[in-house]
Amino acid sequence: MQALKNMPISFPGLFGDWEFNPDPIAVHIGHGIYWYGIILAFAMLMGLWLGMKQAKRFGLTEDNVLDMILWAVPCCILGSRIYYVLFYLDLYRLPGGRLDWGRVVAIWDGGLAIYGTVIAGVLVVFFYTRRKKLSFFAMTDLCAMGLLLGQAIGRWANFINREAFGGPTDLPWRMQLWISQYQSIEVHPTFFYESFWNFVGLLLMVFVVTKGRRFDGENTCFYFLWYGLGRFWIEGMRTDSLYLFGWELFGQPIRVSQALSLVMAVAAAVMLFWNIRVKKRTAEDLLVNRLAREAAGASLETPAQADGAPAPSPDPEGPEDAAPGEDAAEGAGGPEEEKR
Repeated sequence: MQALKNMPISFPGLFGDWEFNPDPIAVHIGHGIYWYGIILAFAMLMGLWLGMKQAKRFGLTEDNVLDMILWAVPCCILGSRIYYVLFYLDLYRLPGGRLDWGRVVAIWDGGLAIYGTVIAGVLVVFFYTRRKKLSFFAMTDLCAMGLLLGQAIGRWANFINREAFGGPTDLPWRMQLWISQYQSIEVHPTFFYESFWNFVGLLLMVFVVTKGRRFDGENTCFYFLWYGLGRFWIEGMRTDSLYLFGWELFGQPIRVSQALSLVMAVAAAVMLFWNIRVKKRTAEDLLVNRLAREAAGASLETPAQADGAPAPSPDPEGPEDAAPGEDAAEGAGGPEEEKR
């Protein structure tokens, strides 16, 4: 079910007859500059800003974040598009069965999937951290914060496009959309549910989870657990889900995002239990704490060592006229013998 993009949006249970009718195109030039793209770009910049501000808490630098984002942005856009097209492949076929590559690349017509973004992002982080010899899980912990913020903001692009909404409801916060010039529907504003869920998760991550981290990767596990549980619940309400190649479970079609969310949440819960309860990991092994100990050790060097001068080393043979053991005797008991 699709809503018309040129018809007003309203919340009759909250604001009565008040309506909001935004044009999805912000600037009418060429194919148009869409609010969807503007909001996603803003979401990405806010996620980047948060990552740069929080980098030191994970033993990383702002340059690490900036360098990686240059690779991550194009790869994540490509990944989100490929993911979407793969699960809606029949929509991009010509009558003869061949792919319509013109429609495949027409990203301005919509068709991005957040899980494609996450998968591509993880791959970029993996290869980037290996190349730069950085901690993969410290970087994913940092990225999880920016990703939650970006997702919380980015869902409002779905609001402008009148998409990613849920099934019918009569709840006070129901959203009214139009599917024809004469027929409207009142549905769950699932875009808002997910935005709010992600924002709460971000607050928990910034002010609770990060402060008590016991191992690099804990934020990452929390992200997949929190987002997975929320998305599993919200995806069940949506009317525009991607389905798993027509497969069914208990007589119902399998929603790709719902199945992936459940697997992701269970795997994250197992990893958290393993590291916290079984391995009993502590904050001592965090990258940021290891770097702090190294820095503290370097600050204890002598001035000569700090300036690069070699530290004096004892002559392995001792003084030429010293008999074996004489130095030890003199250092330990020599003076006492003289007094006697």
